[in-house]
Amino acid sequence: MGAMTSEQAGWFTDTFTRLVANVEQAIVGKTYVVRLALACLLSEGHLLLEDFPGTGKTSLAKSLANTVQGKSSRIQFTPDLLPSDITGVSIYDQREQKFEFHPGPIFATVVLADEINRASPKTQSALLEVMEEGSVTVDGVAHPVGDPFMVVATQNPIEQAGTYRLPEAQLDRFLMKTNLGYPDHESTVRLLGDASNRNRTAAVAPLITATAATDMARLADGVHVDESVLIYVSRIAEESRRARHVRLGLSVRASLAYIRAAKTWAAADGRHYVVPDDIKELAVPIMCHRLLLDAEAEFNGVNVDDVIAGILAEVKPPVERAA
Repeated sequence: MGAMTSEQAGWFTDTFTRLVANVEQAIVGKTYVVRLALACLLSEGHLLLEDFPGTGKTSLAKSLANTVQGKSSRIQFTPDLLPSDITGVSIYDQREQKFEFHPGPIFATVVLADEINRASPKTQSALLEVMEEGSVTVDGVAHPVGDPFMVVATQNPIEQAGTYRLPEAQLDRFLMKTNLGYPDHESTVRLLGDASNRNRTAAVAPLITATAATDMARLADGVHVDESVLIYVSRIAEESRRARHVRLGLSVRASLAYIRAAKTWAAADGRHYVVPDDIKELAVPIMCHRLLLDAEAEFNGVNVDDVIAGILAEVKPPVERAA
């Protein structure tokens, strides 16, 4: 698809705003997180939510799937979960005298991988191929999961006993990391007033088809990124690798994901071009799970948000286009 026009950008932001409002029928008072999640879906990425129980993670995944007329599934990750419980299995059909593939819950538009760090590394790795390639290989045969496809994985930041930390290679496959958090006072009162509604996601009706969502993703690919912005992202990545307290900075894959997300974020704001502020606004959700800090950082009370702020302060944004 060619370059996005200003008219297409206007259509994109109108549609995006309606999609956000639709999801917010179930997720009250969390506009920013809903916008991030939708941008993640339309950037063909995956979302990591590190949050407390009962904050609406399942509702978010179901609402996203309903909005784009897709299927949602939930996989509860436990220590005894097997890779085939996720991907599916081939079962021999005696009548046909051949193996028939029975797809697992990974074959959905939005897959909620609940408490992903409770499963063994072997089971966690079952997600690696499908998150990167969009297909599952069983008995040497690749089975595409279809478009759009998004994994929303959750982690509980409190209970760490009996969990397996996600390796950096897998964390890098998540486009963004964020948290829903608890709703504010006004939103909580609204939710309590509607306590008789036990299934808020049922009210979230489809607004667009899954095919239209894929078309929006292709349209966002046409957003213009000036060379000065590309240089800006490259310098941020370089600074992240040499910043104090950082053991592991942004990879090339992370930088590419950063640009894809910035394109969608710009289109959602009604622009057919990326500006440095798009890069700044996405810095924390894009970078926070990718930067690995050293032990000295924890000893000094330095967290990853502090490091990201330092990187953005060190790398000055462009003030004009590249020549």
